[in-house]
Amino acid sequence: MSSKSTRKPTIIILGLVFFMALPAAATDPVIQNGIDLWVTGDEGRTFFDFSSDPIPAGFFCSGSAPFTGKVTFKGEPIATSPAGALGGADTIIQRLDDARFDRRGVAQTRVQMRALSFSSIKPIETACGAFQVSVSLDGQQPVTRMKIVRDHDRGGRYFAPISLRVRVTFTSLAGKSHERLELSRSATFPILSNTFWASRPGNPSFSHEGVVLADTDSDGEPDTFLPGTSNFAPGWRFLTTHAEQSTISPVQHCVDASEGCHCMLCAF
Repeated sequence: MSSKSTRKPTIIILGLVFFMALPAAATDPVIQNGIDLWVTGDEGRTFFDFSSDPIPAGFFCSGSAPFTGKVTFKGEPIATSPAGALGGADTIIQRLDDARFDRRGVAQTRVQMRALSFSSIKPIETACGAFQVSVSLDGQQPVTRMKIVRDHDRGGRYFAPISLRVRVTFTSLAGKSHERLELSRSATFPILSNTFWASRPGNPSFSHEGVVLADTDSDGEPDTFLPGTSNFAPGWRFLTTHAEQSTISPVQHCVDASEGCHCMLCAF
């Protein structure tokens, strides 16, 4: 049994840490196409809020009340072949084109969400019993455009609204049937200011060369070949001194300080 809706609740995704990019020459005039990977923590900063657009009455079972709660999520590693090829990444965004900088230091590319795997930190409770909630992509995803600005030879800023369609699955924990109910949702994450990139991350071990077979429909089976990471590390910023920090808060110092590059908690 399933039920679908196209209503749009408040969707906030925060606490995503980008990682995995290849080192690049500082004078490289082109950002090669490739994938960017996120890891979502379990601190509760990623959630769906249904208070302004409730799940309809009767969705969970006959006579169930509208659901107006907030569901918090954590990331689940995307299945790959070979296993663990992308580490703990739960989100994959692909830059579809090479991006060549013009004389002003500006480049453009297209971006598309390719994989997403979230699960609720804890089940939600309803009058019809408890349900575990998961989120995955729902079919072919929209394509948007990313603007990349090079402020110096090791990086700069980027601007990219991300649009996506997701499938929210509610799995009953009552009995042995494990009934699954589904909703479809759409969202666009607006452009943020002061989002940084570097030509390589602070830890060069976070990289994946060449294509990778990844699970893009969240059925647990790798199904699509995707390119590897490239010379674009979003969420990383080279610092001229160790005292400098990003204007985005919070900042997570997750690499060796000798690298002069820090990984920020940021979001679309």
